[in-house]
Amino acid sequence: MEILAALKQEEAKLQHQLTGIRNAIAALGGSFSSVTARGKGGRPKRVVSAALRAHLSKKAKERWAKIRADKKK
Repeated sequence: MEILAALKQEEAKLQHQLTGIRNAIAALGGSFSSVTARGKGGRPKRVVSAALRAHLSKKAKERWAKIRADKKK
């Protein structure tokens, strides 16, 4: 029973700390929010054109093909 009481006490302490941290984040305007893309204060998500995505894919495949070819030597 002592272990259970200690765990509950630790939980209460951590909950108190979490509340303080959330309040601090809110005071800063939420600029450190975990929301991504265009959420609260986050950077806008980068949009890549289909052409650039195809180009990057082609180059990555070429790099891996070269690595595999060097491995066989």
